[in-house]
Amino acid sequence: MTWDELLGHCLAKPGAWQDEPWEGDAVVKVGSKIFAFLGSESALAVGLKCGPTREAADEWLLRYPDDASVMAYIGRFGWNSLQIGGAIPDEELLDAVDASYDAVVSKLPKKDRPPAS
Repeated sequence: MTWDELLGHCLAKPGAWQDEPWEGDAVVKVGSKIFAFLGSESALAVGLKCGPTREAADEWLLRYPDDASVMAYIGRFGWNSLQIGGAIPDEELLDAVDASYDAVVSKLPKKDRPPAS
């Protein structure tokens, strides 16, 4: 899977839009909240909400010790960095994007949630 394919999958989610809060670092948001940290086009990983707690997100670290890591600063809230093109199957990576999106949408006020597709 390429960075562009991953970005395309993220942007296909209802209400998703690309932002660049830090120069050269792309993120994808729904409403005002980030659900995927993509970084630059040369990035080899995506940052995603991988569980409601750090303990739940740690399952990724156990299953893919060489391709999953705790994200700096926000890792304690269940965010991991998952390698693109590594041992994590593409389908599982896309499922993780979907789960991150769903987790972030569920925390938005109902008035700010995109209509379900």
